Amino acid sequence: MHSFIELRKALVSEEKMNFTGAGVLGGFVSYSKKQIEWLKENGDWSPAEEDILQRLQELVDQYQHQSYPGRRDLIQEIKQIVDSLNIPDVKKSTEKNRYVSFLGQKVGEAKGIGKKRNELFNRLGINNLFDLLYHIPKRYEDRTQLKNFSQLSVGTEETLKGQIVSTQVIRPRKGLTILKALICDGLNYGFGTWFNQVFLERQLKPGTEIILTGKVKFITGHYELNVSDYEIIGKTHKPLGIVPVYATTSGLNQRIIRSLIKDVLTYIPECMEFLPIEVIKKRDLMRLDEALKQIHFPRDWSNLKKARLRLAYEELFLLQYALASNKVNLKNKKGISFSKEGDIWGRFFENLPFTLTKAQRRVINQIRQDMNLDIPMTRLLQGDVGSGKTVVAAAAAIKAVENGYQVALMAPTEILAEQHYNSFGTFCTPLGVRVTLITGGLSVKSKTKVNEEIAGGNADIIVGTHAVIQDQVNFKRLGLAIVDEQHRFGVMQRSRLMVKGNNPDLLVTTATPIPRTLSLVLYGDLQVSLLDELPPGRQIITTRWVGEERRANVYKFMVQEMREGRQVFVVCPLVAESENLDLKAAEEMAEQLRDLFKEFSVGLLHGKMKHQDKENIMQGFYQRDISLLVSTTVIEVGVDVPNATVMLIEGAERFGLAQLHQLRGRIGRGNHRSYCILMGQPKTEIGRERLQIMEKTNDGFVIAEEDLRLRGPGEIFGVRQHGLPEFKVADLIQDNILVQRTVHDISNLAAKSIYISSNLFNDITAFRFGEVKIS
Repeated sequence: MHSFIELRKALVSEEKMNFTGAGVLGGFVSYSKKQIEWLKENGDWSPAEEDILQRLQELVDQYQHQSYPGRRDLIQEIKQIVDSLNIPDVKKSTEKNRYVSFLGQKVGEAKGIGKKRNELFNRLGINNLFDLLYHIPKRYEDRTQLKNFSQLSVGTEETLKGQIVSTQVIRPRKGLTILKALICDGLNYGFGTWFNQVFLERQLKPGTEIILTGKVKFITGHYELNVSDYEIIGKTHKPLGIVPVYATTSGLNQRIIRSLIKDVLTYIPECMEFLPIEVIKKRDLMRLDEALKQIHFPRDWSNLKKARLRLAYEELFLLQYALASNKVNLKNKKGISFSKEGDIWGRFFENLPFTLTKAQRRVINQIRQDMNLDIPMTRLLQGDVGSGKTVVAAAAAIKAVENGYQVALMAPTEILAEQHYNSFGTFCTPLGVRVTLITGGLSVKSKTKVNEEIAGGNADIIVGTHAVIQDQVNFKRLGLAIVDEQHRFGVMQRSRLMVKGNNPDLLVTTATPIPRTLSLVLYGDLQVSLLDELPPGRQIITTRWVGEERRANVYKFMVQEMREGRQVFVVCPLVAESENLDLKAAEEMAEQLRDLFKEFSVGLLHGKMKHQDKENIMQGFYQRDISLLVSTTVIEVGVDVPNATVMLIEGAERFGLAQLHQLRGRIGRGNHRSYCILMGQPKTEIGRERLQIMEKTNDGFVIAEEDLRLRGPGEIFGVRQHGLPEFKVADLIQDNILVQRTVHDISNLAAKSIYISSNLFNDITAFRFGEVKIS
C-alpha cells in the first residue's frame, strides 16, 4: 500500500538501522522516492501541500550524500514534516475541499454580525464568506496623497484630512436636514456636509481629526464637500494608504464592510489555494490568500494590480475547466454513428440549384466527419449574414434522416421558422424527406396532428420555434438537434431539446459574428466551423448615416427605387423596453408612409400579429404585392427577399452594432445594388462612433469586435442566458489575453490527465458558478 503510513514505517526502520540506508528492502532512498512520487501523482493536493511533498523529495535526495550526523538530522526533519501533515493516507478526491468549506460559511455566523446587519449584507448579495471576500472594491482612495482645500477641483470626488472646528444642523424644509461641519486643514477652512444624518453630530465634536471624501463644490467663497465617506482618526488608527471603497446599501457604511473583511482576512487559511503550483509559477501569480488581502487592502498599486490579475485568472481558469470537463464528459457518452451515405445523400447535392462555395464544402465535410463518429457532435456553425448556413444545416439533416433518425430545428421566431421550413422543403421534399412545421401559432387541432406525426415517426425534419421543446412533443427517434441563431435561446431551452433524444448530435448556428475572446468563453466546449466566404452574386451594401434634415432626400431615393421595381424595408426605432410602445411607433410610421407614398402598397409587420396575418404580409412582400414594408426588429434574422434593395433604419443610434449589422443583412441578397440608410441623431460620442463604424465596414467580425469594445459582452448577448457566470473580477475585454492563457493552461493540464477529472475543481466550479454548461 502506497501511503504516508508506509513512509513513516520506512523512517522508523532507517532510524533503527542507524541511518545506514538499508532500513527497507531496496534501500531507504529508492523506496522513499517511489512513495513520494506516487503520493504526488495520486493525490488531490493543494499547491501548499505540493510544495511540502517537493521538499520531502529534496530531503530524501540529499540523504545519500550526507554522513551520519547529517542523515540523522534529515530523518528528524522528514519525520516532523510527515507528522505535521497528519494525513494517514492519500486524500480521497471525494473529501470536501477546504476552499469550499471555509468560503461557504454564512456571513451571519461571523463575529459581530447580528440579524439586522446580516440582512443588510444579504441585500448586497453577500450571503457567505465567498460573497464577502469577493465583494471587490469599486474603487480605491489614495490617502497617501491627501489634499488640502486649496488643492481641490470643483466637480470631482476628492479626499482631504482636517479637524472639526464646529457643526451646525440646518433644516431647509420638511424631510430634509443638513449637518454642516466647519473644517480646518491646517491652512484653510472649508465645509463638509451630510444630508439627513443628524445623528453624526455626536461623533463630530470640535477637535476631532477626520478624513473626508466627497464631491467638491465652491459656494460663497468656500470649498464644500458633499460627504460620501468619512473616517475619524483615533490615536491608534492608521487610515492612510490605499483605502477600498465598496458598493454598499443604506444602513451599511464603508467602515462596517472594511472592518468585517479585515477581520475575516486575518483567519483565512493558507491551504485554500487550489490552482496547480506549476500554473502559479508559470504565470507568476500571487497566492490566493495574499491576493484576497491585497485586493482589499493593498500595500501599493503594484500589489493591487497583481492581486487583480490573480483573481481574474482564477475565474477564467475555473470557467475553462468547466468547459473542458464538459468536453471530457461528452467523449464518454455513447452517441449515434451516422455512417450511411446512400442515394438520398448523393441526390441532395446533385439537385442543388447552385454551386457550393469552398467554405461550405469544407464545413459540410467537418460536420460529416463528426456525425460518422459514435460520440455526440457539438459543433458551432458560424457565418456572416448570407454566407449559406441553411444549406449546410440541411446537408447535416439529410445525413441524419438517411440513417433513420429524425431532426429537430429550433428557430427563435415564427418568421424564421417558416423560412427554414420553406428552404428545407425546397431542398429535401423532392428527395422524399418529410418536413413538418410546428409553431405556437398553429391551432390546437393542427398541433395535435403534427405531434402525432412526430411521435409516430411520420415526420423526418421538424422545424419550429420553442414549440418543439414543449412537453407534448415526443420524437420517435431524434438523432440531430439544430439550434438556429442560438444566442437567442437560453441554456434550459437547448437542454430541453437535447433530452428529447438519446444523446443526439447538436449543431448550433449563428449569423452574429463572435469575437475570438468571447467565443473561447461562450463556446469553449464546442467545435467551431466558420463560413468565411460569401456565395457569388452577393452585393456589397452601401451604408450611409444621415440626420433628420436629409429625410426628404431619403424618401425621394426610396420612391426612385420602388418605381424601378425594387422593394424597401423601413425599420422602426426601439422606443423603450416595451413591445407595446414599439408597436405603436410602427403603426404610426406605417400610416405616415401610406399618406406619403399613395402610389405604392405599404405593409406592416410586428411581433404581436397573429400567425396567419404575419404569413400573409410576408407572402405579399415576397411576391412583390407590397413595395414598402414597415417593421419592428422582428425581421432582424432570417428574412430573405432578394428584390429588397433599400433599408431605412429609424432611430439607428438606439440599436447595437451587431443588431444593425443583422438588420442590414436583410438586403443585398439579389442581383441589384443595395443601400442601408441609418437615420439617427446620436447625442453621445459612442453613438456617433457606432454609426460611423457601420458606414466604414460590412465585415461582421470587425463589427463584432467593435461592438464588444463599445458595449461589453453582457449587453451584446445577454450572457446570463448562456449559462455564463457573472464575473466578480475578470473582464472579457480587458482580460482577453488571460482568456487565451487559461485555455492554453487547461489544455496542457488535460494533455497530462491532470485535474480535468478532479472533484476538487468540480466542487469549486459548482460552488463558484453553479453548473456551467454553455452548449
